[in-house]
Amino acid sequence: MEPTKGDGAEELLHTYTEDGGINYLAAAAMLPSRSVIDDACAELMSLMFPGFRGEPLVDSSDLPQVTRSRLRNLQSRLKPEFCKSLGKFPPDAPIEKRADQLLAGFFSQLPALRKMLWTDIDAAYEGDPAAKSYEEIILAYPALEAITIQRMAHELYLQELPLIPRIMTEWAHSRTGIDIHPGAKIGSHFFIDHGTGVVIGETCEIGTRVKLYHGVTLGARSFQKDEGGKIKKGGKRHPTVEDDVTIYPNSTVLGGETVIGARSTIGGNVFLVQSVPADSLVSYEETQLHIVQKRPRLRGQTNGSFNG
Repeated sequence: MEPTKGDGAEELLHTYTEDGGINYLAAAAMLPSRSVIDDACAELMSLMFPGFRGEPLVDSSDLPQVTRSRLRNLQSRLKPEFCKSLGKFPPDAPIEKRADQLLAGFFSQLPALRKMLWTDIDAAYEGDPAAKSYEEIILAYPALEAITIQRMAHELYLQELPLIPRIMTEWAHSRTGIDIHPGAKIGSHFFIDHGTGVVIGETCEIGTRVKLYHGVTLGARSFQKDEGGKIKKGGKRHPTVEDDVTIYPNSTVLGGETVIGARSTIGGNVFLVQSVPADSLVSYEETQLHIVQKRPRLRGQTNGSFNG
């Protein structure tokens, strides 16, 4: 069926020829594949937690062979995506060399990252009375998945690999509802209880043994603009949270100059745009609670019904 005049096709096609940074018809092959990166994230979870994520092992003696095979397969699948992210595919010699260096460096960090993740699991077990076992945390806690992927993406972010670290954390975000930018610096023993709706910005610095609850935002307060009114990129925009801090549900802490001092507790529903010293307790004063007796209902009358 031929398109009719006015169906929008011609106008839409015209926009594809315009500049503006969203037209990649001719350069689509130069962008890393989200589906490949998504699959790689799932495989990385299996590497961090063998037997818990992905296909279970038939026998523990298979672990060395399976691990080496997974690493080889990951390297072969990720190398083209790294080259695309670096801006050239098929790659020339310098790009290929850089991709190989990034991959080698990344895989060499996995043992240390796995040790760091065990501190996060321990923090979850010690910090959540509902946690019955480490196995439960690895299998069922969304926060662990989000933290695991962010810690790996952070290593690539530090190496200034474009695009891929953000794709990785967005994979975890879409699965868990927890949005942690790959640039955030996070210390050991990090725990997010429940986790849904947590947002942690790019320039956040989080110390050790920090605990967040659901709905917490560690965000930016305002953005500097240039002479043309455009937002300036970079700079410290998000808070610093020092060691042993707890932030309760639905609290918002904003600003690059905001520092939450060590061992402080931020109560629920707090909106904070200023620093607090160590050992602080931050909360809103309680508002008065009113409890009144409901009017008795006639038999058969439902809530919200009106007569007359």
